[in-house]
Amino acid sequence: MNSSPRSLHSLVDKWLAPTPTTFIRVTRFRSPSSLNGRYVRVETARQTCTMAMFFFRHHDGWCVFPPLNNGMASLSRVWV
Repeated sequence: MNSSPRSLHSLVDKWLAPTPTTFIRVTRFRSPSSLNGRYVRVETARQTCTMAMFFFRHHDGWCVFPPLNNGMASLSRVWV
């Protein structure tokens, strides 16, 4: 596994592949002081659909999976 920190920008580029003609915007976020941990929801519009993903903050950077220490109960509150 790569031990270098993962930036939010690099993950958005990897997973949502924005182009110069598409926009990217943060539509939801949770602050670091939250009990559920820190996350952001990023959205982009395509010609045929709108795509959105959640990105979660881990101790070593951002990831598309929530940290394990939050537990599944807290994860269910993110999707509401």
